[in-house]
Amino acid sequence: MNGFDDTSVHEAAECLREGGVVLVPTDTVYGLAVHPERPAAADRLFAMKRRPRSRNLPIMVASPDRLDALGVIVTDAAAKLMEAFFPGPLSLALGLRTGETPAWLADRMEVAVRIPDQDGMLALLRVAGPLLVTSANIHEQETRESVSSIVATLNGVPDLVIDGGTLQTVPSTLVNCNLPVPVIERPGIITREEIEKVLR
Repeated sequence: MNGFDDTSVHEAAECLREGGVVLVPTDTVYGLAVHPERPAAADRLFAMKRRPRSRNLPIMVASPDRLDALGVIVTDAAAKLMEAFFPGPLSLALGLRTGETPAWLADRMEVAVRIPDQDGMLALLRVAGPLLVTSANIHEQETRESVSSIVATLNGVPDLVIDGGTLQTVPSTLVNCNLPVPVIERPGIITREEIEKVLR
């Protein structure tokens, strides 16, 4: 499971519930994960990446049916992209239904969500629930390929590391569907042509 096994999945889930920061391999780059109901862990993650607090953390879930509990608004365009590319290297920025989000999303206007195409991460998300997961790099610097190079550059040390070996460094494609016309806000593995073909 690309670095995960049953033991590490449950160890990671427990660490996250207790407020830890976990370095995880995904289907794209290495990520730093925290539990959304542990704000102190999020604070540490922001510090570890030197990420501005104005840049909200994206969310990973295990399956599309987990999205409704987040209160996201799935537009027709988003539904088409989800059908074509979930699970996979696609992040979607979605609006939120007022008053229908969990407390930890109460101050947000939109969220970026993704379902990774990686068995270990999906197993972790099924056990731990939705997680805040962002690339394991210093803000606006490239994400490194290996655990050792990542840990050497971060401003702090994760509480738990899942080593999935050497990973590619191409991020997921980010499409903002919380707009009248969807916009690709970050190029990634899925190309503009693939996105546009689905949205025609």
